[in-house]
Amino acid sequence: MSISPLLFIHICGAVIGLLSGAMAVVFRKGSGWHAAAGTVFFVSMLCMSSSAAYVAAFELPNRVNFMMSVLTFYLVATAWVAARRRDGKPGLFDWAALSLVLANGVAGIAWGIKAASSATGSLDKMPSPFYFVFATIALLCAVADIRMIARGGFTGGRRIARHLWRMCFALWITAMSLYPGRAQFFSKELRDTHLLMVPQWLLIGFMVFSLVRVLRSQRRTAAA
Repeated sequence: MSISPLLFIHICGAVIGLLSGAMAVVFRKGSGWHAAAGTVFFVSMLCMSSSAAYVAAFELPNRVNFMMSVLTFYLVATAWVAARRRDGKPGLFDWAALSLVLANGVAGIAWGIKAASSATGSLDKMPSPFYFVFATIALLCAVADIRMIARGGFTGGRRIARHLWRMCFALWITAMSLYPGRAQFFSKELRDTHLLMVPQWLLIGFMVFSLVRVLRSQRRTAAA
């Protein structure tokens, strides 16, 4: 069975993104290996999410997948900028990112209402709660961006925290898209062990632990 070039790019980007993202988590933060893995993760995830958005919009229409793709693109792009921009000052990019994620959230709410009011309670074969969940995440990201812009940008621990949770959450969305999103690719015996969910839970645990450590360090520095 043949697949479209964009779908092939999406699959390759997802595989490379998962592998490089896992390596970025494992390598010591600030090291050359971490930076190299992060760069590969950034490029592969942008290719994966942008191709997925196009496929979900035009080739295999699915509005939930489109929302997830746009949200992932936004998370990776803003996380990368947060890591690179050490002065933390917001610019035109941040306003554009805010507009993108705000539009994504508003569209998700509208699609969720349309799905809930339909006879089947779904839209594009996706139940309405899926739309509301991802729309809420997008709108919360928009609120975080507004706070960041209003404060004149984040520096120090807040900047690192912004980079950290957005990269981790984008990786988590990708991992969840593979499993349980594509559970049919795995044997029933393997699914019954529940081991396929272990990496996702470990990633969430790592993200929470790292955020607490970074923000505590920020508070200690401010107190000193």
